[in-house]
Amino acid sequence: MSGLAIKNISMRFDLPNGGSVQALKDVSLDLKQGELMSVLGPSGCGKTTLLNIVAGFLAPTEGTIELGAEVVRGPAAERGMVFQQGALFEWMSVRENVSFGPRMSGQRAAEYTENVEHLLDVTGLGDFKDKAIYELSGGMQQRVALARCLANDPDVILMDEPLGALDALTREKMQGLVLKLWKETGKTIILITHSVEEALLLGERLLVMAPRPGRIHKEYRLPFAEMGVGADLREVKKHADYNPTREEILGMIWDMEEEIMGRAEDA
Repeated sequence: MSGLAIKNISMRFDLPNGGSVQALKDVSLDLKQGELMSVLGPSGCGKTTLLNIVAGFLAPTEGTIELGAEVVRGPAAERGMVFQQGALFEWMSVRENVSFGPRMSGQRAAEYTENVEHLLDVTGLGDFKDKAIYELSGGMQQRVALARCLANDPDVILMDEPLGALDALTREKMQGLVLKLWKETGKTIILITHSVEEALLLGERLLVMAPRPGRIHKEYRLPFAEMGVGADLREVKKHADYNPTREEILGMIWDMEEEIMGRAEDA
């Protein structure tokens, strides 16, 4: 496993009318292997664009992404993606979905079966492995998406609003599962979210991005993710630094939104 380097990334999208939009400008950061980083900011700050560039789905206008000594030039197995909607194969069973990646890579069943069964157990899917995806709740489907991603053994896991469509109780349980898997697997994780609370709980590093063009506004290094491993997340929220940090970030994003609205009115 190797560190991830985001070097001077800029992204400009051409518009049909001949103009362009600067989605990202000169974004740089380094992640060590095993770090968990959450990213938030107002709409239009380029969070998902940045994640798609790291995944290799988009080529940046300027800059490079490096994983270890390799430059990212497209999608690859060492960077796994978990979407808000799991993008699962509805007609397959849970076990078939989780084992899909290893099977497609040419592994024999004897090589991946034990690991797939282990992942089904640690994600709480052991009793559901023969169920079809359409028979599962949204929370259970997201567990399948996580297990399927881990079955490919990526160096980096990229998560784009993976818990955004879940109800509050299921979301809290899934937050705990993400922390558990992060600690047990040692994977590098980048998680995009619109929730300040989720960003605080799931980011030992937290980036707040500013829009127009998208750029890093402020970075925090926080204790809450480490505290939340195997703990009641509601107890973590009682930490003396939690609410002050939450209010600071909420105020920051509120000011950005107000600035965006002001620009729109002036246009």
